[in-house]
Amino acid sequence: MTMTTSPTPAGRTSSAPGLGERLRTGFGLLGPRHSRHTLPVEQADALSLPMGDDGVVVGVNAEGQPAVLGVNRPTPYDIVLIGGLWTAQVMALRAAATGARVAVETGRAQAWMHMVHAMGGGQNGLAVYDVGRVPPQGASAGTPVLVVRDCGMRPPRGRVVSAPWQSVLTLLPYLSPVAPRLMRQARLVGVQRVSPDEAAEIGRVMGLPRPDLDTLPTLPDGVTLWCTERDRQYVVTRATDAETGLLGVARRMD
Repeated sequence: MTMTTSPTPAGRTSSAPGLGERLRTGFGLLGPRHSRHTLPVEQADALSLPMGDDGVVVGVNAEGQPAVLGVNRPTPYDIVLIGGLWTAQVMALRAAATGARVAVETGRAQAWMHMVHAMGGGQNGLAVYDVGRVPPQGASAGTPVLVVRDCGMRPPRGRVVSAPWQSVLTLLPYLSPVAPRLMRQARLVGVQRVSPDEAAEIGRVMGLPRPDLDTLPTLPDGVTLWCTERDRQYVVTRATDAETGLLGVARRMD
């Protein structure tokens, strides 16, 4: 096979394409030149990358590290939060910021409408529906969904349930007769400040040790005990300036 080269100006015998040819073809463009980054071999063991879960940062743990809740999952995921509206709304805002669509099922739409207006009238990831009126969301890996059920003490069984790429967060302001069933079914349970009697019932259902039962009635606003089958973690949710401007300061009661 014979290879030919483009002619070069007289007196020039380079076989590599010149700058004009590179600019014309779009290949081999000259970019910024930086010195190489090197690391001595003896320092290689000190090199690390801050890797963590992918999801919504719900606050910081006792060590001051970000506490991340992965709500966008390929498997059904149910969350129960026994706590305040403020925390649920912060989680909804942050889930929407990750690219998830948030569908709020609520009997107090007025408490959510300021968020809808702030986010562009429902066109940017958050929509509010009456109880029992949430339509199918069509969740997928490209468009994950978080359904927030703010339906009071005794939420009815939802028409839209957890599914692949569709998590459901059920907000309970207090412990109710349906709470034990919901907690047992959930993959994750969050508990904010409750009464001593409620703490005792939650401890019985979740298998909490005595120190947690004594702590739950004294939790400050914005602090949540998140529980899974194998782990427990106290998390402090601190709002950003934008979140504070929209939602106010952290509070357990509304």
